[in-house]
Amino acid sequence: MDLTQDRITACLTNPRFQFKLGDITKETDWIEKQIKHCDVVLPLVAIATPALYVQDPLRVFELDFEANLAIIRLCVEHKKRIIFPSTSEVYGMCPDQEFDEENSYLVTGPINKERWIYSTSKQLLDRLIYAYGKHKGLSYSLFRPFNWYGPRLDNVFNPKPGGSRVLTQFIGNILRGENINLVNGGEQQRCFTYIADGINALIRIIENKNNAAHNKIFNIGNPKENISIKTLAETLIKNIADFYPAHTEKAKSVQLLHVEAKSYYGEGYQDVSLRVPAIRHAKEYLGWEPKVDMKTGLRETLDFYLA
Repeated sequence: MDLTQDRITACLTNPRFQFKLGDITKETDWIEKQIKHCDVVLPLVAIATPALYVQDPLRVFELDFEANLAIIRLCVEHKKRIIFPSTSEVYGMCPDQEFDEENSYLVTGPINKERWIYSTSKQLLDRLIYAYGKHKGLSYSLFRPFNWYGPRLDNVFNPKPGGSRVLTQFIGNILRGENINLVNGGEQQRCFTYIADGINALIRIIENKNNAAHNKIFNIGNPKENISIKTLAETLIKNIADFYPAHTEKAKSVQLLHVEAKSYYGEGYQDVSLRVPAIRHAKEYLGWEPKVDMKTGLRETLDFYLA
């Protein structure tokens, strides 16, 4: 179920795939009926765009926390396994050089920094799922994506600043011949993980071979591809200028501008300088590690949007 079907058009003709257009906050009877018939539940719905954490924090809480809490409780009631998408954001401003699922502290900012409503909503759901597993027998797996990217990520033609994730925001800037705004200079670093690697890990969690994913938390990210947002912008400009002739001139005209976070996102924003996953759990229990490097993943993504 989703509000639109534009991301899954290729799936709609598959006889093994069923889709319902709708809002999970309203279709509660449909949701419970599906959960009763499922073996595994993956409630993927969430607002995951940083600008909206500041602009509409109440909507983020209502959808990301309250709507998902109802689904979690139904999984407890009907004894269904849940695979829940946590987030790398739960670690917040953790000072560790790499984030460990079991030992790293989850550190967020003050109440007036509304960007943390997403992180804390997800974190509380993680804690509730863990508690339901320990005290009520809920079977679960939590996975924490670290900056997954690839085809169909966002609409690159959305001109609204902050209206999509950073990669598609930058691609859209270049296609429109706009300068790229680097929040706080783009010095913050992220570990970008190609979608095929992420889905490969997710399939292994669903499979749960030898119960390997039972009641465990997994960081799913690529610690080898830790680059700054500024480097990402520079790499995109060069790739588009070099390999996509129709957009070469626009790419070459783009300048990188330093903007303050407060002016770009608003007073309620706060950023994180480093976010590197420890992936020992995924290696040990799932036999997984990322295979796709940034160079290959970016070309695949650009081919989808530009070729």
